[in-house]
Amino acid sequence: MRHNKILILACVFLTIPAVAQTEGPSKAPTKKPEVSSNAPASARTTSFDPALLQPTELNAKAPDVYGVKFETTAGDFVVEVTRAWAPIGADRFYNLVRHHFYDGAAFFRVLSNPPFMAQFGLSAYPEVSKVWARAGMRDDRVTQKNHRGYITYAMAGPNTRTTQVFINYGNNERLDADGFAPFGLVTMGMEVVDKLYGGYGEGAPSGRGPDQGEIGTRGRAYLEKMFPKLDTIKTATLVPAPSTPPVSK
Repeated sequence: MRHNKILILACVFLTIPAVAQTEGPSKAPTKKPEVSSNAPASARTTSFDPALLQPTELNAKAPDVYGVKFETTAGDFVVEVTRAWAPIGADRFYNLVRHHFYDGAAFFRVLSNPPFMAQFGLSAYPEVSKVWARAGMRDDRVTQKNHRGYITYAMAGPNTRTTQVFINYGNNERLDADGFAPFGLVTMGMEVVDKLYGGYGEGAPSGRGPDQGEIGTRGRAYLEKMFPKLDTIKTATLVPAPSTPPVSK
């Protein structure tokens, strides 16, 4: 049960500091991004889609099944999302990917020895992280098991899921009873997920890895300075649902 408790507690570090801040919500940038949010990843290096500053407006219904291609510094992998498994989470993920929320984000918590999970989903931009930290969504019913290759939202208790997700390395069925509801499955490139950099280990304060509160406050600059070996997402885009067999359980 040790890893189960760690997963829940680690998510608190972003949520609590964001709620406790006294300043008002971040304002949208005064100038528009230099390029369209649909531009290639190489062009989206210094800006983000302003729509990401309005979480309540990003509420489009996802297709019944859709794919997401992650181009990362370790290689590419594809996730197939099945809306019926966890519709609330699937809709949120669809909207986040559609507006390039995950572009530039790091795999900041990779625990592979023993096999557990690879976690990501804090924005590279502090102003984006700040508004989404308050955008908790209702829990989905758990219909799938947290087996190897399944992707699931991290949470800090009931109805606290926001943008952070993790990919299971092992068969973590113990998480099912605590409400961790898988919404998709890696169908291509699980070998890429397996080689994501995990040398920093568990995050602060339990380990020497990144502090989630610092990521939320300082964004990509904090990680590039303090944890330069982390793998990151170049871009995550919607693609047709994969037709290849799923990763073995």
